[in-house]
Amino acid sequence: MGKSKTKNQKKARVSANHVAEETYGAVPHTFVFQRGQIGKNVAQLILDVRKVMQPYTAESLKVRKKNVLKDFVSIAGPLGVTHFVIFSKTPSSVNLRVARLPKGPTLHFKVVKYSLVKDVVSTLKKHRMHEQQFTHHPLLILNNFGSSGMHIKLMATMFQNMFPSINVHKVNLNNIKRCVLLNYNTESGEIEFRHYSLKVVPVGMSRGVKKLMQERCPNMNKLEDISELLIKGTNLSESEAEQDGDHNITELPQAYSGRGNMASQQSAVRLTEIGPRMTLKLSKIEEGMGGGNILYHSVISKTEEEIQEILKRKEAQLKAKQERRKKQEQNVAQKKDQREKNKVKSLEGMKRKFPEADEDSEVEDPGAQEDTAKAYSDDDAEYYRQAVGLDPDEDMFPGAKKRRMRDKSNEPTKKRKLSPGKSSDRDKRGKSPMRKGPRKFGDAEKTFGRKMKPGGKAFNKKKPGITEKNFGKKKFQTERTFANKNKDKFKPKGKPGFKKPMGGKQGFKKRK
Repeated sequence: MGKSKTKNQKKARVSANHVAEETYGAVPHTFVFQRGQIGKNVAQLILDVRKVMQPYTAESLKVRKKNVLKDFVSIAGPLGVTHFVIFSKTPSSVNLRVARLPKGPTLHFKVVKYSLVKDVVSTLKKHRMHEQQFTHHPLLILNNFGSSGMHIKLMATMFQNMFPSINVHKVNLNNIKRCVLLNYNTESGEIEFRHYSLKVVPVGMSRGVKKLMQERCPNMNKLEDISELLIKGTNLSESEAEQDGDHNITELPQAYSGRGNMASQQSAVRLTEIGPRMTLKLSKIEEGMGGGNILYHSVISKTEEEIQEILKRKEAQLKAKQERRKKQEQNVAQKKDQREKNKVKSLEGMKRKFPEADEDSEVEDPGAQEDTAKAYSDDDAEYYRQAVGLDPDEDMFPGAKKRRMRDKSNEPTKKRKLSPGKSSDRDKRGKSPMRKGPRKFGDAEKTFGRKMKPGGKAFNKKKPGITEKNFGKKKFQTERTFANKNKDKFKPKGKPGFKKPMGGKQGFKKRK
């Protein structure tokens, strides 16, 4: 029994979530943001308007300076946003735009005056505002929008579509905690925007009974009987009494939250303003998202001929724009074809210049670099042999050694011919004998100095007047010879004591 109940609960939960998603997706959503530089008060007004449009609005929408209107339009579709409420500020006024996505129209209003929530609440003795009121959308009330004029009907339709519609037969009265009132003044053409909190209280009973219904026990120490409280309502503050009448008393079709609000009983609906408050005036209506034709303007009026001329001018601009785009596409295609032709010509020229190259000549040969390096190493080793007359050390040109060892393994060993008068320093195995003691530079100086550099001067050519014997002694003298030669340099000249000053006879004067 428990398992079946759990399954039924899961099915009910899934179905309820599905219905909630469909309901949430079907209602209109709004973005409230600003464009351009605004002040601190206008920024607070934007936050207050977002509070009014809850819960179907982006409460913490972040707007950056580099964002453009296209950025908001691009993300509005996936999020199901249907309306934009855009605030902007000029040195002379605060403006408001209300746009319908995705194709408009856009209504431009001038904010004549406004009051923030904190300003409205500060004037009340007892404000009635709590978080539970903002879990459901407000009730929209339009007043005096039935006058003639297409722009007035368009405004009424725009405001109606900004809030979810209400089915009077299925609506739950307990969800209606707020209302938005829009009143149109035909004489001034201004719209009064007000935001109220709703409260329903029962009528037809004394103030004492209302106190008891609210679980507030009044002070009855001066009363002789409970009937005095119920009938007369003595010792109660007069400020607790509300002026109810025919204008706000109605019969409830269903039970409402609050003690004493029963179905088919009379109750009074009381409104408490919670802000913000705005006075709007329509400036113009245009098609699209701020870039279409002007449908209505409050200041400028045009004749039919002027409108037709404007339409023709716009058609010509659109036609010219299409022609420019078509020409640009043709130019791009032509440049692409020309690049392909040039590429084919260059490949044919490369084939004519290098006929022996294979088709895969563009593929990099991994061994080419290694062979080049080995060839360079062989050239350096041969140059060293010609210049010095000896084979280089094993670690001086490693590439040449590896190649020589590889060649020796493939071919029989051959002895290198030396110049006449030179004896071979290699043993039977072709290796250099181990040196005993330090190698002297003068042994091979005669042969090394005879080699000319590519520049023309002899490398390390000895200066005239310096023989090999003197050269060796000067450069490589022992420590003993150095000490014997320079031992007189460190002897003090003259008698020990004060050093004879420069200047001859001028010296220290004898004191008297």
